[in-house]
Amino acid sequence: MQIVNRIGVIGAGAWGTALAKHIAEKGLHVRLWAYERDVVDSINQTHENRVFLPGVTLPLSLSATNSLVEAVSDCDGLLFVVPSHVARLVLQQLAPLLPSSMPLISATKGVEEETFKLMTQVMEEVLPVPLHSRLMVLSGPSFAAEVSQGQPTALCLAGREASLVSAFQTALMTPALRIYADSDMTGVQLGGALKNVMALAAGVVDGLGLGHNARAALITRGLAEMVRLGMAMGADARTFYGLSGMGDLVLTCTGSLSRNHTVGVRLGKGEKLETILGGMQAVAEGVRTAKAASGLAHRHHVEMPIVREINAVLFEGKSCRKAVTDLMERDAKPEKGNA
Repeated sequence: MQIVNRIGVIGAGAWGTALAKHIAEKGLHVRLWAYERDVVDSINQTHENRVFLPGVTLPLSLSATNSLVEAVSDCDGLLFVVPSHVARLVLQQLAPLLPSSMPLISATKGVEEETFKLMTQVMEEVLPVPLHSRLMVLSGPSFAAEVSQGQPTALCLAGREASLVSAFQTALMTPALRIYADSDMTGVQLGGALKNVMALAAGVVDGLGLGHNARAALITRGLAEMVRLGMAMGADARTFYGLSGMGDLVLTCTGSLSRNHTVGVRLGKGEKLETILGGMQAVAEGVRTAKAASGLAHRHHVEMPIVREINAVLFEGKSCRKAVTDLMERDAKPEKGNA
């Protein structure tokens, strides 16, 4: 089994910083790459990421850098945690720096907006072929703030090589962070990405004050849409009833720390999307993923009415109340059908 002692974390947003903190506190050597110079300076000088994870003290052993060369040097593996809309650009810069045996774990919960590709599909386009079998994905119900506080959390790590997954499962797991192994990379990635779109819709329901019944129905039918698309793309339906599917969906649709749910609530209360996003420091991945989810549904001939309506609200000026009405007044369907 591969020995894992040194890990590079590419991306110093809240999630990347929380993961880096967790790994460093376990005693592994960690180097955290940030694009923003002020983030690097904040971490190295004050041991706090004041931009993306304020109020959390980071271990003295955790160092940050602006240099990708430094970040990947002598590493046993990389955690890739950058927003989906800049993933390809960062991967293009990483590609010539990586040895052919470097394991690479994507912890980015999104889909490339222009191509509708999952993060590992983007990686396979950009990175050398010998690295393709070394790719893995990490996802599950996990607010960065709670992970950084050492609150109990469970995640799923999926990859093609069982021995490699096992090595990093062992390296990342602590009494506060439990890691489950899987091989369904497509399903794990889709669950982590699509739940953000459903969280926007759940937020709209809450912003409109439609009650717990409506939110429960939204979550349940949202899961049904996720399963339909996942199966059309070759994923295992059972994955969506696990941590990266149902687990993350429930958390993001109900938790007060969810950025996507918060955006939906504000939309439901009548605020404009441009105003909401203009005041946010961190990325709400669901806004970008909504377009990609709609594109994937069209490509694979899958009916996803919630995805369709949230896109209409986000990008076509449709009112939130009209979107809910149109969902409720659709033709009668069997619960286990295709729509």
